[in-house]
Amino acid sequence: MELQKYHRTSEPSVSITLSELIKRVEDAQSDHSNGSTPIRHHALELGYACSSVSPSNPFVLSFNNLSYSVKVGQKLTFPFCGNDSDDSPETGIKVLLNDISGEAREGEIMAVLGASGSGKSTLIDALADRISKESLKGSVSLNGFHAPSPSPKKARVEALIDQLGLRSAAKTVIGDEGHRGVSGGERRRVSIGIDIVHDPILLFLDEPTSGLDSTSAFMVVKVLQRIARSGSIVIMSIHQPSYRILSLLDRLIFLSHGQTVYAGPPGSLPEFFAEFGHPIPENENRTEFALDLIRELEEIPDGTRTLVEFNRSWQAQGKKNPRNRISNSSNLSLKDAISASISKGKLVSGATNDSNLSSSVPTFANPFWIEMLVIAKRSLTNSRRMPELFGIRFGAVFITGVILATIFWHLDNSPRGAQERLGFFAFAMSTTYYTCAESIPAFLQERYIFMRETAYNAYRRSSYVLAHSLISIPSLIILSIAFAATTYWTVGLAGGASGFFFFFFTILSAFWAGSSFVTFLSGIVSHVMLGFTIVVAILAYFLLFSGFFISRDRIPPYWIWFHYLSLVKYPYEGALQNEFQDPTKCFVRGVQMFDNTPLSAVPVALKLKLLQSLSNTLGRNVTAALV
Repeated sequence: MELQKYHRTSEPSVSITLSELIKRVEDAQSDHSNGSTPIRHHALELGYACSSVSPSNPFVLSFNNLSYSVKVGQKLTFPFCGNDSDDSPETGIKVLLNDISGEAREGEIMAVLGASGSGKSTLIDALADRISKESLKGSVSLNGFHAPSPSPKKARVEALIDQLGLRSAAKTVIGDEGHRGVSGGERRRVSIGIDIVHDPILLFLDEPTSGLDSTSAFMVVKVLQRIARSGSIVIMSIHQPSYRILSLLDRLIFLSHGQTVYAGPPGSLPEFFAEFGHPIPENENRTEFALDLIRELEEIPDGTRTLVEFNRSWQAQGKKNPRNRISNSSNLSLKDAISASISKGKLVSGATNDSNLSSSVPTFANPFWIEMLVIAKRSLTNSRRMPELFGIRFGAVFITGVILATIFWHLDNSPRGAQERLGFFAFAMSTTYYTCAESIPAFLQERYIFMRETAYNAYRRSSYVLAHSLISIPSLIILSIAFAATTYWTVGLAGGASGFFFFFFTILSAFWAGSSFVTFLSGIVSHVMLGFTIVVAILAYFLLFSGFFISRDRIPPYWIWFHYLSLVKYPYEGALQNEFQDPTKCFVRGVQMFDNTPLSAVPVALKLKLLQSLSNTLGRNVTAALV
């Protein structure tokens, strides 16, 4: 289900500026404050009282002559394969919306109906400003102005939970395909609540009742009716409403191949189709009859054209209720509409007299640090709900450490031991990055939530990134301690206690960099398996160019940039410097000095005599080593 909303500050379609618009809000508020000192910026609490709608209908969303078309790709044909038609392949134009007009009023629900492919979702996207202005023709306005801003807090959330009938499920996990949570109807209401917590004037919903039983669907639409009655405009697409749901709808728009075949209140359907020559049987569902008739006409060449033309003449003759005629304007000016909404407890209040009026409406409702605290708390809650994820990662790191400890047990100070240390560090550092790949599905699960919430300015992107980076540190510290404690002493690395802490912080930095890198790639690649493939491949390249397999001086100039981009390079070099920083420590001593030389086949006794001679000449004993 897609949800989209407009907020309360409006940007006019003419030359009016945002500052002037805020000034109108301030003027409207001053009318209610009777000249008192302007209130500081704060959010007023909102209740959804099912009060009747004012006849003046302060807010009216008008849309006129909306048209939208897309290019259809060229078909691929082969010269020696028979084609079903003789039509030459060429790029065509598919019309999705064709001259759609209408209006939706405050306190009402307008439903968009039609068969699959009729253009319902496209019309919802057009009204919600989700189609680029260059592609969409026509105009959409709120009281003659264009629309978007944010609002409220914890008491608002608690009130909304009660109003949506979710109190019994307030402590229940939402759930997904692998975890059972709330019911389908409750999940729909939660989705609606997420987007109406800011109390929008305009609320767009695409198929909010899809997949629900009749009772749950009715409850969802009943909630939407309460939202509309509180002073909002609700526009929704719906596939086939039941008789009970139809009684909750105020306006209907039937579409067929992107064209309007009916626009008006549900009560005018019998009169409309009777005059068209297809009266609705007395005991039949009106919308079902209309949809069936439209589908039958669509199967006939030019079948719906007569219905489209009849609807135009019906609108022109004004045979429906005058209140439902397309007026393209509100009975109130924008200033009066704002004033009326404030009097009902809606909208953000408290514009200041500052000369820079645009600063009185903040982009984000909360400061940076509060956003980080809330996101961090949510992340901790999700981690507590799925402890098995951390357990699996801890097990992988610990087992890897045990395996490395047993393979590289107490390496000696010999040329061979030095070479084995290089292999240990390269594998250990690359392992820290590979174990971070498990965070790909965890982030992808939140990816669309993150995109939706940041698109609505619920919080800053930087707050999300920093909160998740900081909240991951405690778990990474545990992993780093487990790996360092398992390998440092058993392998026999140098440096003592200070060396251990340096090794620990090196592992911690590698874990942190790896988690951030994997999260970054997850934001770019939205497919789990593709994400795993790319992460594994790039980490392999990082290891290749880290300096372990080939030294920096021998890397070709056109690849040297990858060496400095390698995340494995820096912790690997840091561990090497910690291990080999003692200039007095000799890893080449005794008969092993002759390994990999022409003298390697000389008898040991002769090697010892040569070493004794070197010791006498150098004045330093070089014979003490494993024989």
